[in-house]
Amino acid sequence: MNAVDLLLKLLSFKSLTPDDAGSLKFIEEYLEGYEATYVNKEGVKNLFLTKKFSEGPHLCFAGHVDVVPAGDGWETNPFVPVIKEENIYARGTQDMKSGLAAFIQACKDTEHFQGRLSILLTSDEEGEAKYGTVIMLEHLKEIGSLPDYCIVAEPTCETTFGDAIKIGRRGSINGYLTLQGKQGHAAYPEKTINPVHQIASILEKIAGVNLDNGDDDFAPSQMVITDIRAGMEVTNVTPGALKMMFNVRNSTKTTQSEIKMHIDKCFEGLDYSLELTQGSYPFVTTRDSKVVEKLSQSIKNITGLDTKLSTAGGTSDARFMGAFGIDVVEFGVINDTIHAPNERTSIKEVEALYDVFKDKVKHIN
Repeated sequence: MNAVDLLLKLLSFKSLTPDDAGSLKFIEEYLEGYEATYVNKEGVKNLFLTKKFSEGPHLCFAGHVDVVPAGDGWETNPFVPVIKEENIYARGTQDMKSGLAAFIQACKDTEHFQGRLSILLTSDEEGEAKYGTVIMLEHLKEIGSLPDYCIVAEPTCETTFGDAIKIGRRGSINGYLTLQGKQGHAAYPEKTINPVHQIASILEKIAGVNLDNGDDDFAPSQMVITDIRAGMEVTNVTPGALKMMFNVRNSTKTTQSEIKMHIDKCFEGLDYSLELTQGSYPFVTTRDSKVVEKLSQSIKNITGLDTKLSTAGGTSDARFMGAFGIDVVEFGVINDTIHAPNERTSIKEVEALYDVFKDKVKHIN
């Protein structure tokens, strides 16, 4: 079996998060010779496969077997992979069973490695991710088996295979603000306190505003307003309160406390409440880390491209690796149809990704 054949097999598992649909057991049996450990919690299955070849660094490949629901608009059965014009169509082709197939096959085909190879898989990345990768990492920390380096095979390329890897991710901070007013008749505005009027002059200070200047690794942390609502959808009653939600994809230069200070300054003297929650924290692997340098060189060896080092995009399980002090990068196929109807990836990309991972295993030291 090669990486493409393996991908077709993995795509046939209807592994809607957090159900692995038997795929983890299949992978365990497929990687004969690797020691398997399961750490399961609250219906989430997590599998760690490892093999020590010799003394040396511990390189881990990580990913998720779960996928999002298919949704409408598919031209084929999303859980029966179809090959058309050298592309493979099915839910999970890009996100991220192509990555799984590439690194699982690369590990299976590796006969000599200077160190330890491992694979960390979860069935809960597309869901809440509370009982997924982080649970396994906690276990590995307890037994002293955390990896030195990790590659998460999320789809990272933008327009051409090999054009981008992720060396970090921004954090995500959600804000929930309620501005209190005084409801009344629109004909007597002097008897009311209209929160819509109050926030009107404030919006230019918060909507789309950069909270820092960014740096070589991160774009500026920008406040993005995602929802504002007030009133009863009538024209003759002023609202008694206004609710606003926002999100900040924050770099390492902006924290929750700094966002709160900005809001406090903008809304000074007004009757409001603010709740902030942190969905994930920013992290970055230094550009001179061995895993960054060696993976970039492997991409160059296979594709001829000088890959871009990026921190753009949403969150991934790499954030948990970063929190445990593991040097982590992400690399996978082009990500232009992730979570979309008729998700697909090309056979050439899958084969090239396998070649990159095989080259990377050869040259980790």
